[in-house]
Amino acid sequence: MLSKVNNTMNKLSLWLDVIVNIGGPWLVYTLAVPHTTETRALMWSMLPPVLWALFELIRHKKLDGLSVLVLAGIGFSVAIALLGGQPEVMLMRESLLTGVLGAVLLLSLLGKRPLLFYLLRMVVSRQQPEGVAAFEQRYDEHPLWQRGIRSMTAVWGGAMLAETLIRFVLLQYLNHADFLWISPILGYLVMGLIMVWTIRYRRRLFQA
Repeated sequence: MLSKVNNTMNKLSLWLDVIVNIGGPWLVYTLAVPHTTETRALMWSMLPPVLWALFELIRHKKLDGLSVLVLAGIGFSVAIALLGGQPEVMLMRESLLTGVLGAVLLLSLLGKRPLLFYLLRMVVSRQQPEGVAAFEQRYDEHPLWQRGIRSMTAVWGGAMLAETLIRFVLLQYLNHADFLWISPILGYLVMGLIMVWTIRYRRRLFQA
């Protein structure tokens, strides 16, 4: 019974996350833009994601990766606005950060250990500190692990860069109000596709 309640709450939280991050900014921007400048309306549109991230922080005592990215993008937008930046740059805030992270992931493939290796090792160190040495040894001694982590690094990095490019193209053809609700949908879609691919790839990798 308790597990069913938890599953229901998790599903509700997921749907609320989608609604707040997609509908919230668009609604606030649409209501604010007739009464103020576009830059200020865009700044007001950041309020729903910020409040949701704070709510999640209070409820779970931690932030997930998406919330961290959203807050980082909002901080970037506020800095741009204070410096007199263009609305287009503010709209691309999260995409710019996503693109930078994607580029860093791809560039890390030039090294012996890609960035994803260190991110996974960090997860292992939090969940099972004594397993870090075994994780590093497994990567160094098993080519299958090396190929898998490097392949996932390439796919994640490429997908992030592609998402940034698509959002940039959309911004050239959409008005700002439409971009505000279409852009997050694209983000969720790309993230979902990456997660599905990652799960299926891991299964094939471990079955090989």
